[in-house]
Amino acid sequence: MKDILDTIESPGDLKGLSLGQLQTLAGEIRTRIIDVVGNNGGHLASNLGVTELTLALHRVFDFSEDRLLWDVGHQCYVHKLITGRNADFDSLRQAGGISGFPSTKESAYDLFDVGHAGTSIATAVGLARGDSALGRHKRVVSLIGDASIVNGVAFEGLNQAGTLKRQFLVVLNDNSMGIARTQGGFAAHLARFRVSSFYGETKTKVKQTLPKVPLVGKSVYGALDVLKDRFRASMSPHQIFDQLGFVYVGPVDGHDLAHLIEMFETLKDVPHPVLLHVHTEKGRGCDWASKDPCAFHSPGKLKIEGDSVTILESSRKSWTSALADAVLEIAKDDPRVYALTAAMPDGTGVAKIRQELPERCLDCGIAESCTVDVAAGMTKAGLRPLACIYSTFLQRAFDQIFQEVVLQKLPVIFCIDRAGLVGGDGAVHHGYLDISYLRGFQNMVVMAPADEPELKQMLRFALTLDVPSAIRYPRDTVPDTFGKPPPTKLGKSRRMLDGPDATIVAFGSEVPYALDAADALAGEEIFVAVVNARFAKPIDEDMVTTAITRGGPVITLEDHSTTGGFGSAVLETANRLGLPTESVIRLGLAPDVFYRHGSRAGQLAQAGIDAAGIAATVRRAVRAHRRGESVPHEPPVRATGRPSGCS
Repeated sequence: MKDILDTIESPGDLKGLSLGQLQTLAGEIRTRIIDVVGNNGGHLASNLGVTELTLALHRVFDFSEDRLLWDVGHQCYVHKLITGRNADFDSLRQAGGISGFPSTKESAYDLFDVGHAGTSIATAVGLARGDSALGRHKRVVSLIGDASIVNGVAFEGLNQAGTLKRQFLVVLNDNSMGIARTQGGFAAHLARFRVSSFYGETKTKVKQTLPKVPLVGKSVYGALDVLKDRFRASMSPHQIFDQLGFVYVGPVDGHDLAHLIEMFETLKDVPHPVLLHVHTEKGRGCDWASKDPCAFHSPGKLKIEGDSVTILESSRKSWTSALADAVLEIAKDDPRVYALTAAMPDGTGVAKIRQELPERCLDCGIAESCTVDVAAGMTKAGLRPLACIYSTFLQRAFDQIFQEVVLQKLPVIFCIDRAGLVGGDGAVHHGYLDISYLRGFQNMVVMAPADEPELKQMLRFALTLDVPSAIRYPRDTVPDTFGKPPPTKLGKSRRMLDGPDATIVAFGSEVPYALDAADALAGEEIFVAVVNARFAKPIDEDMVTTAITRGGPVITLEDHSTTGGFGSAVLETANRLGLPTESVIRLGLAPDVFYRHGSRAGQLAQAGIDAAGIAATVRRAVRAHRRGESVPHEPPVRATGRPSGCS
């Protein structure tokens, strides 16, 4: 018998299903998600938790006309399955396949390409105001999690939404977790509602009142006022959402399909901002995911055998794990060391540190700007905090890095995970720009290790500085070590290989690829020098002088945008020193290309910064130089005119 899911071509098909069929569909969707994530990796527990909620939303609203805004967007798999993407869902997060986040290229049901938290309410306010100004009558719904709503932008959005004089629905998906356990005072505020008797009473009271409530217009709003007044005695008298101008309803059971449908039918046309507080279970319907939702938030591929499941991990050590081990080693020697993160304890290695030194760790929640300011305050007090944040998320704290850290000359250490290309999460998570903006800050030191021993050295070196510093490393496994590194000295590089025909100056994670390229070229009688730059700021001026004046092409190499990145720093240094730059070729990420999801190895190849791509560029440059021709500055143009899988 054909699964119900296979008959769903659009959300309109949900409207003809009985409640029993919808519940069957929810089970089929969970099975489909578990199977695909097991094969491809991806966000599992969060999507299992919003299955009924997503079905109820699409059953009641028509999002081909109405507006649905996802916050972060990693919980959109159910939405994708019922908006025409089930047939292609096996390609989730694969090159050329379905994105793991909302994608405007995939479907008109996806209104924004999103991957950062806290944005949905503000963009929903903009859509609501825009539609009203243009005379369009479209309902607007923002779906946001309890971890995202503590973000500063989310509160700014709530503040703006409270002034609307029209329909506007915020659905707060409260599973007491984000990627990790939700942090902070507001999380405790929500938890008080979940554990109070009010939670159990809400469904009964709403059911008693709903049959008396007309489904349209001001009558609904009046009825909600009655509901609110009846429930207020069970609530805090200073309920935060009421004070911001919302009618607050909830919390309600996020897995009770019938009740969710009733609630959305009641709330969909209220001409005033409403916040529906929905309580869900992350990992719902899958015992092992619900028991450990942190581990199964975004696992790699899974081996599932009956009730047993194993996350298939590389046998090689990750940079994240190497950072955690290095911090633990150093923290035991230096009582000033403190590890901070912004809701990413597992992804940054802070969870591993917290297991051994819980009193020396702080998770500030999805609040990168706040995290940087907390780090600044700790430093001012005499501690030496490490702000462990993904490159893509550190962008959210640009102003705080300048105002509270750089301007004060505070030696905060930024440990930047996921620098460069990140694989399956795609454009929303690539770390394109950290070198560009960090090296523009006064007195900032920007480093990148080539292997684990260098990472340990750089951390210890950063603790000796009296200015801010940043250490960037990729979402990848650490390479084999290149022997005992020389001591880390400010702005000094490390020569890895000698050769007369060209010089490759590689920054950080690109060093192993440069060495592999050099090895391949040696078989063609092309012998190149390889320099491990170690610093993007300050640049090793002696190294730049030697590379350019020795003759032959100079290739700079980075897993970062070529705009304002490491290669740009080399060119600027050469210009300042009065050196010619005609022989310098910059390899990195194309500045106007969004590299889409796929494997990190595939993305490096698309950008031409894997070993084969580097060798091809060096080969062309050396052969041109031997013929006395100008060194070609652009990487080879592919048949499509741009790397495949990019846009």
